[in-house]
Amino acid sequence: MNRRPGQTLTSILGRLDQLTGQLATTVAGLTPDMLDQTLMNALHQIGEALEAYQTTFESVPNGRTDRALRRSWLAPGRAAVQEPAPAVLASLPSGHSQTLSIAGGNQPLRAPIVERLRPIVDLLGLAVHQCRQSRELDLVRFELADALASSQTRALDCDADASTFDDIIGESPAFRAALARVHEVAPTDASVVLVGETGTGKELFARAVHSCSARRNRPFVSVNCAALPSTLIESELFGHERGAFTGAVSTRQGRFEVAHRGTLFLDEIGDLPAEVQAKLLRVLQEGEFERVGSSQMRKVDVRVVAATNHDLDLAVTEGRFRADLYYRLNVYPITLPPLRDRLEDLPRLVWYFINRRQRGLNRKFTNVPQSVFAALAQHSWPGNVRELANVIERAMIHSTGSTLVLDEAQRFSRPIPAHEATGATLETVERSHIEDALRRARWRINGPGNAAEALGLHPNTLRFRMKKLGIQRPPQVSDLRSVKRRSA
Repeated sequence: MNRRPGQTLTSILGRLDQLTGQLATTVAGLTPDMLDQTLMNALHQIGEALEAYQTTFESVPNGRTDRALRRSWLAPGRAAVQEPAPAVLASLPSGHSQTLSIAGGNQPLRAPIVERLRPIVDLLGLAVHQCRQSRELDLVRFELADALASSQTRALDCDADASTFDDIIGESPAFRAALARVHEVAPTDASVVLVGETGTGKELFARAVHSCSARRNRPFVSVNCAALPSTLIESELFGHERGAFTGAVSTRQGRFEVAHRGTLFLDEIGDLPAEVQAKLLRVLQEGEFERVGSSQMRKVDVRVVAATNHDLDLAVTEGRFRADLYYRLNVYPITLPPLRDRLEDLPRLVWYFINRRQRGLNRKFTNVPQSVFAALAQHSWPGNVRELANVIERAMIHSTGSTLVLDEAQRFSRPIPAHEATGATLETVERSHIEDALRRARWRINGPGNAAEALGLHPNTLRFRMKKLGIQRPPQVSDLRSVKRRSA
């Protein structure tokens, strides 16, 4: 090799020994993305130490050239040489062959230099082999993860019932009827309206509809329409462009875009402003909308599940809710029974809330006296299951032992109806009870959630008693039903 004056064999060997030490440290923590830089850096140092024009490293796994790795370093201002160059060969135990070729002079490589180059070639080959194994392992991991995800999806398809309804507690006939309707509508893309009082679990049922549908692996987005100011709800649902209004400093996606190909849950939909109702109707009918401040029409595929504790029939009659939007949403209504109409579910609900909260409250309960269940059954539960959860948590904090004791500050008694307080006759009590059941059932005498079912009567028996007691359906309800029949 041609060397600069003063460059001795000892200095060359020292530089190669230093490179060997560096490679030994680097290869121990080498990752695939560092391989090329490590190879080129080593070839550069070898070329400078030996004053070579070109250094080339080639790795051939198992003797196959189709997967060979080849890297070359050229000295500045030099062109690649094609003539055969002195080479150093090495092989790994795995059968991978490594070749280091050096072009730069007419002198053959001296034995001491070859001895120093051989461990360098071994280390470079080890680095290539190690990175190949790492890539193959990543591929195996990816394939396993993909197979696991597929198996979990198949399991979800088969066992959706077991996982979806874990937080929905109830065995009463009215509650089981509502769950049955979830099973019926979930596989479709039909819009659903959940009707029920505050605290009856409307969002849980909405999630159940989503989890049992083909959209289960897509987003479930929840919006409480009553919690948003009327000036912001349109932007929240449909998004806005930058500068659309004061404070719109950047473009923002709306909930419909976020829920694309998934499910959008609109809670308390009866509180939507009239101008937003019109835009919502367009999305439901055409699947398109415009962001606030934009004229560009956007397409979206969203299933809408709405919920309300208002009487939408009455809201339509009074002009507070669009009739066309009501008919478009109310494809498949599901009525959720209030807690006072399914008191047989109280024991299961009480133990469910105890088991869910006792660890967080550092409590352990093994007994709930019958007197507690009796006291709870006497309450009217205007807040339904949500109120019950708060009452049980308060009792758990109040109790000091393993037996649940209700907080004495909490009064549990069913309010006395006005007709009982004034000593009304039996006929008056019966009329008031039937009218209350009819109002809760929206004056339905047949079909799911009807008043006859709640009263434990045959529909014809209920009609007879209504006629006997002079109970008539309110005019606005009769008018609305006529409008529905004409629209159909």
